[in-house]
Amino acid sequence: MMAKLSEHHPAIHETARVTDCRLGRYVEIAERSRLGEVALGDYSYVMEDCALWCATVGKFVNIASMVRLNATNHPMDRASLHHFTYRAGDYFEGATDEADFFAARRARRVTIGHDVWIGHGATVLPGVTVGNGAVIGAGAVVSHDVAPYTIVGGVPARLIRDRFARATAEGMERLAWWDWPHDRLFAALEDFRTLTGAAFLERYAA
Repeated sequence: MMAKLSEHHPAIHETARVTDCRLGRYVEIAERSRLGEVALGDYSYVMEDCALWCATVGKFVNIASMVRLNATNHPMDRASLHHFTYRAGDYFEGATDEADFFAARRARRVTIGHDVWIGHGATVLPGVTVGNGAVIGAGAVVSHDVAPYTIVGGVPARLIRDRFARATAEGMERLAWWDWPHDRLFAALEDFRTLTGAAFLERYAA
């Protein structure tokens, strides 16, 4: 059973594996998910059976089950695709792993903006940036950057439609409500529940 969400302690299921990560406030990581070298922003959550590696994830990000961030590629130009060539230390006595290969992989970090929804079973490939407020449809394979406040889906992922009109999307970027303090979020809770994006922006934009 998951622990209660907390400002001070992330709720990590006992079957999840989290290594070399930085976790924000009110974060939740569900069953059997694996996170390595991930920065996970405040209020973001990861559902069951996800695999996230070498990624920076913003605040209020909604990650459905079986999502993979930074699904790394095998070296197709080599004589063999197999990782015995770059994980040689696992196979040969006295051999070392290929440090430059892993450094090149880490250089292609995935970046997810704030208030993003990543649907069930989606995959985000190395080096991709997903903008604030974007939606990635279930089962999508994202190989290129996703603009803020757009909805993409398919294999490979393509634009389905804008989530908001451009003026609203740009206003949301300026408003940056995801940086509000906890008590201000609570005070605006009913408006988050009942107002459209445009109406919310009209009420709260300076």
